Amino acid sequence: MLRYTLMRLGIFVGCLVVVWGLVYSGIAPRGLGASNGMWIVLLALVLSAPISFVVLRKERDRASAKIVERVDRTKANLERNRSQEDTADDAARGGAQGQPS
Repeated sequence: MLRYTLMRLGIFVGCLVVVWGLVYSGIAPRGLGASNGMWIVLLALVLSAPISFVVLRKERDRASAKIVERVDRTKANLERNRSQEDTADDAARGGAQGQPS
């Protein structure tokens, strides 16, 4: 997951540098008044999103698979703990009443 995040950040920084160069060379339009910095960041975000979507597809699928594995493992641990608690509770109730469960 960290690898995907860093790759996505790298694509954004690359787009930011390219957009900054285009704006200051006059090829891309400047923002209005003092909004030039915000314009550059916004344009870099808009450009980096589809690039990341296409270029990082395999890495995103890998990160997603890791998350699914973690969720499944957590669900299994919770279910195992729940069944152990149920067994202990049933044993305690049976012992307190003098009846086997």
